Amino acid sequence: MFKFTIEKLEKRTVTNEGSFLQTPFWTDFKQNHGWKAYTFKVHTEYPEKDPFYEEENPEETGVSSSGENCSSGAACSNGSKIMLQKNSEDFELTVLNRSFCKGFFSLNYVPLVPSLPYKCTDNKEFDTALSTDSENSKEGTEVITMKGEPVTAETQTIEFASFLSELSGALRTFLPKNSLFIRFDPDIGFDNVEERSSFNFGMQLVSYADRLKLYKAKNDIQPPDTTLVDLTPSKEEILNKMHSKWRYNIRLAQKKGVVVEKYTGNSINLSEKVDIFYELTKETNARDGNSSHAKEYYKDLLVRSAKELQEGKDCPEVSLYIASSEGDEIASIITLFSKTESVYLYGASSNRKRNLMPNYLLQWTAIKDAKAYGSSYYDLYGLPPEGKDEKHPMHGLYLFKSNFGGKMLHRTGSWDYPYKYFYRFYRIAENLRAFWHKKVVKKMKHR
Repeated sequence: MFKFTIEKLEKRTVTNEGSFLQTPFWTDFKQNHGWKAYTFKVHTEYPEKDPFYEEENPEETGVSSSGENCSSGAACSNGSKIMLQKNSEDFELTVLNRSFCKGFFSLNYVPLVPSLPYKCTDNKEFDTALSTDSENSKEGTEVITMKGEPVTAETQTIEFASFLSELSGALRTFLPKNSLFIRFDPDIGFDNVEERSSFNFGMQLVSYADRLKLYKAKNDIQPPDTTLVDLTPSKEEILNKMHSKWRYNIRLAQKKGVVVEKYTGNSINLSEKVDIFYELTKETNARDGNSSHAKEYYKDLLVRSAKELQEGKDCPEVSLYIASSEGDEIASIITLFSKTESVYLYGASSNRKRNLMPNYLLQWTAIKDAKAYGSSYYDLYGLPPEGKDEKHPMHGLYLFKSNFGGKMLHRTGSWDYPYKYFYRFYRIAENLRAFWHKKVVKKMKHR
């Protein structure tokens, strides 16, 4: 259905917008920690027949949401327009590659790319365009329809499955020959888990029926579920959107004398502060059964960001926040700010003085700084939707992140396209490893 022309690039042209996972800063950082990056410009040619036009009117360019035939680019009588068919589109992506078993095989990973091939209908604009009241009809509204119905992610299941499969095949010749498969974390989000589940089921069904070789990975790389705090309102409005108990906990931490300090990669005492953060991660891991990166990983992330900013490069700002009480460091987080998003990357806390609520003040401080930086939203980066159940072991984490007033986002999770037959054995081994660590080990440790 789609035709791709791939061109190698030295670096992505977009440096500090969109997902931080696709920025040159992040890919350079990952290359310093075992990965190799391949960046491409992808020219996409879309099918001649647009799937979102009325099949009953093949000679017409489009049909308005009211059913009125419209010529190419013309406005319909109610003021709405049909978005014209895409002939072609260019986008950039970076593929991260990592070798295993002394180069016997490697895997490829593409974070937060691609998005849906066709733009979804804006529900508000669709409703406005349908209005028969000329005063409520919005002049020039672009409405995308499929047989008079709104275009959603679910209506694009067939198109996206083909898009992802064919893109994977087109990239294959540009990637290492020992590549076992390529894994995508598409940039497709849903308001609820039911819509996400329906979309993923449709993808699996289409892949099986059309032999597209796409497989839903059981182990997602990036957290598919998260909550985003809108930073466009005033600080008072952002605070008021939080749960009242969360506002109380922030004030309590301030009242009890909790102090939050911010450090960057060029801070004089950075090594000492990273040591503190790392000790807190070990305490957190022992409590929650998690794992973390090596200490140098965190330090390199901070130093690299500060160095590039000092050189005048347009790159994300990475910061370390530490909360202390009477000189006792009790909690810490690492954040990343870009023009599009601010992200809570890593966090750790002590078992001491948890009653002082330092984590609430840490997040509120970071949210205020993210707003001042100019980001559109603050991503708390990871939220277990099943944690809504009070009996779930991650219920506490769910409550902590969900009550900062953000909007829930549920992405599709990871999808694989195998390049070699041995992928099936890797998939079995990966699933067994996940089962061992998430089920067996945690039960043995009573978590």
